[in-house]
Amino acid sequence: MLLDVHGLQAYCHTGGKAFDPSLPAVVLIHGAQNDHSVWAWQSRALAHRGYAVLAPDLPGHGRSSGPPLPTVETMTAWVLALLDAAGAGRALLAGHSMGALIALEAAHRAPQRVGGLALLGAAFPMRVSDALLEAARTGQDAAIDMVAAWSHAAWLPGPSRAGPGVSVHNTARRLMQRMAARGAPQLLHTDFAACNAYANGEAAASVACPTLFVQGRKDVMTPPRAAQSLTGAVKHARVVGVDAGHAMMSEAPDAVLDALLRLAADAHPVQATG
Repeated sequence: MLLDVHGLQAYCHTGGKAFDPSLPAVVLIHGAQNDHSVWAWQSRALAHRGYAVLAPDLPGHGRSSGPPLPTVETMTAWVLALLDAAGAGRALLAGHSMGALIALEAAHRAPQRVGGLALLGAAFPMRVSDALLEAARTGQDAAIDMVAAWSHAAWLPGPSRAGPGVSVHNTARRLMQRMAARGAPQLLHTDFAACNAYANGEAAASVACPTLFVQGRKDVMTPPRAAQSLTGAVKHARVVGVDAGHAMMSEAPDAVLDALLRLAADAHPVQATG
């Protein structure tokens, strides 16, 4: 699905179903140097259960045009404009890593637009080490290798996940390499710098909608302890731990989907269609 946002093309995956703005909307926001494909499992399952799914490529990522946006705040404004372009008045926002900061800021900035909030692999502050920032600036290939290794708890998926012999580690690595080849120079550094600079410590306390934190028990990029200031500030937040590293959507797809479905049912129940 192609939309016009601020005069530029915005691509959204809709989970294999045509987007219907009359249905409860779920927006799935990817993280640094990723695109919509990290939500492949969850987007399709949600779309076939009665939800209108938007899994966008952020500007400068994947199929969306324009330069990458330099701050969480500008990315948040873009996501809210995307809702307008799609005709979605109110939505559940789910974000992973950098996407979690975008979803959080959107719930703070436009609470009337956010009916539910799912923060996966979240942390505040989301500090990026100086060594990784420098690698992203001067040697993106090395930084990609670091992130791919640190994001996964295992090299191969367990049973009932990806097919036999599939390496979730190498799949993620190839995705980041494609983003580097097609996107703006130093895309990973731009995304990491945005995470590093985000400083709105008041956002979490302002959230009033149903909120879910999904945390990888083996996550070394944003370990659960790094989200304590968020989980403590959001009123009535629910925390779910999954047996995965930072790349939880691929390492624990069923557990992540189950958590999202439960939140979606709380935020705006619909009759299941599959």
